[in-house]
Amino acid sequence: MSHEAELQKLEARVLAPLTNTSRAWWAWAVVLLALVVAGTAAYAVQLKDGLAVTGMGDTVIWGVYISNFVFFSGVGMAGTFISGILRMTGAEWRRPLTRFSELTTVAALAMCAIMPAVDMGRPDRLWHLLLYGRLESPLVWDILVIPTYLTASIIYLYLFLIPDAALLRDRLGENASRGRRRLYTALSMGWQGLPEQRKRLTRAGNLMMVLIIPIAVATHSVVSWIFALTYRAGWDSTIFAPYFVVGALYSGTAMLITMMYIFRRAYHLEEYLTIKHFKYLATLLVIFGVVYMYFTFAEYLTVGYKLESSDSALLTELFFGRYAALVWIGFVGGQILPTVIAAIPKTRTMEILFVVSVLANIGMWIKRFVIVVPSLSDPLMPYAWGTYTPSVVEILIAVGSMAGFALIITVFAKFFPIISIEEMAEGWEAAAAREPEPQPAPSGVLVPQPGGGK
Repeated sequence: MSHEAELQKLEARVLAPLTNTSRAWWAWAVVLLALVVAGTAAYAVQLKDGLAVTGMGDTVIWGVYISNFVFFSGVGMAGTFISGILRMTGAEWRRPLTRFSELTTVAALAMCAIMPAVDMGRPDRLWHLLLYGRLESPLVWDILVIPTYLTASIIYLYLFLIPDAALLRDRLGENASRGRRRLYTALSMGWQGLPEQRKRLTRAGNLMMVLIIPIAVATHSVVSWIFALTYRAGWDSTIFAPYFVVGALYSGTAMLITMMYIFRRAYHLEEYLTIKHFKYLATLLVIFGVVYMYFTFAEYLTVGYKLESSDSALLTELFFGRYAALVWIGFVGGQILPTVIAAIPKTRTMEILFVVSVLANIGMWIKRFVIVVPSLSDPLMPYAWGTYTPSVVEILIAVGSMAGFALIITVFAKFFPIISIEEMAEGWEAAAAREPEPQPAPSGVLVPQPGGGK
């Protein structure tokens, strides 16, 4: 099949969900919206009554909000790696995945940026961090780097969306509502596919690829330094920055596998999201999983070997005490099991990898919770350990943020192609250009015909 025919087939497949809305889509969107509304209502209660409605106190001052914050910042690493590094290395298999990864980053960072404000008792004073904050504080670094990363990710997503917006402007025509036509016209910025336009888009995209990777690494390093630069048991570590970066790559890759599987089934993209893509991502998951387990081992080994008094009490609670169930579930079910299963060729089926990816992200959320809460529960004075149980308000807000992440992706996929048509077309054109042209036979030489005799 020629690449023109392939392109027409792809357009018909990925544009169909934009024009035909199924009952299942509406049901899913309504459920997500209801959860977001419930979380918003819970936050209104928190604004009215203060942080007293949460399970946090004067010892455990961070809980599920900051756990969600670290989790979403990790998931947001997926877009940088898959879409950035694989673009730079010219990996052709990335093409159906780039839009997924870029969208995952934007949706995750949007929720990540909200969490610190939700965690504050007086969010109306958030601007004080910018006005009166000291640059020596990692909290100020965090407030600066998260919006920077989110802005860069939105620009990065938008740049490669311009040709597809122009395609929607031209293809949907009168079949789209007036609002949609205006949206696509505005986003396409007069794109006609001219050589000069393509040259400018390539230049801008390459610039963002170079910028967004160090911004992403800086973001996850800064998130880790909020903990590592605080002198508390369990946080006093020099490897937290690379530890968090690798954990972000691990959870981000797992989230990509989850999204690929769901959209493959829901949008019938079996022809474009193949077992090859799942196996490649599974390989990355194994690599990041092994490195992350190494960092986990190194972290606990150095702490356990020195065994200072405060660290001794914390390790006892983590591995044998009140947090042992969470620690072992997160470590075995969220790190060891997914990594081992993803490494075995016979278990690299799409269904099993989907389950593995879900387990990995559940385990990584537990890991973030275990990093945040136990160290704060460890008393600095000779008193009893602090206690923390998330309240109904916290649970509703946390679930609402998860639903908000999914809702952003769901709504985006209703307005724009979830697979980049422009990138796929570029790949087919490049493949066609690499194919050698058939050479004419010399005069007087008989050319064997297919199916001919000897």
